[in-house]
Amino acid sequence: MLTLTDIAEDPLILTRGLRLRDASPAVLRPLVHADAERLADFLAGLSAQSRRLSTFDGYDLAAARDLCAAIARYDKLRLVLEDESSERIVGLFELSLALTTSDIARYLAAGIQLTERTDCRFGPTLADAYQGSGAGSLVFPFVTEAVRLLGRTRIILWGGVLADNAQALRFYEKNGFQHVGPFAGPHGTPSLDMILPLPGHEPPLTT
Repeated sequence: MLTLTDIAEDPLILTRGLRLRDASPAVLRPLVHADAERLADFLAGLSAQSRRLSTFDGYDLAAARDLCAAIARYDKLRLVLEDESSERIVGLFELSLALTTSDIARYLAAGIQLTERTDCRFGPTLADAYQGSGAGSLVFPFVTEAVRLLGRTRIILWGGVLADNAQALRFYEKNGFQHVGPFAGPHGTPSLDMILPLPGHEPPLTT
């Protein structure tokens, strides 16, 4: 089983090449310390609507440096999608190996017991120009590969998904996520919880 330290010491473990729908080459890889300025450009370029759907502590160089400084220090793995021709970061895919008490309580109320032994949280963000391009679905099998290598068998959404985010809902449903239930997010925002048991780890059918 991989650890976050293993990945930080050898990012090539989780580096994967792929071609986007327009045939342009791209690389999915772990965030590294040298990414701060490129990550800052990515965050700064997110529109107001994208920032409503994917919230970060900031969208500038200071925020990017904080994310890079957190590599292998806490519970997060961050993968970046890089356009090879421009070397620009065009996507950020976050995994958290820790659960929040509110996540645990909401899922338990829905009859699902979460544990940090089996579960992790997932949150994707794509640059505006790449949203709806299919890039997320091309990347997602590599995300689930990383989850498996980290020893987890289920993925829940990081902070849920906004109920009015139709594009994200289609993406999650297409990739096998199951609806768990609604909840009120920050400021009472209608949100939904969803979960994905990785193939081979689905719960047994009840009769």
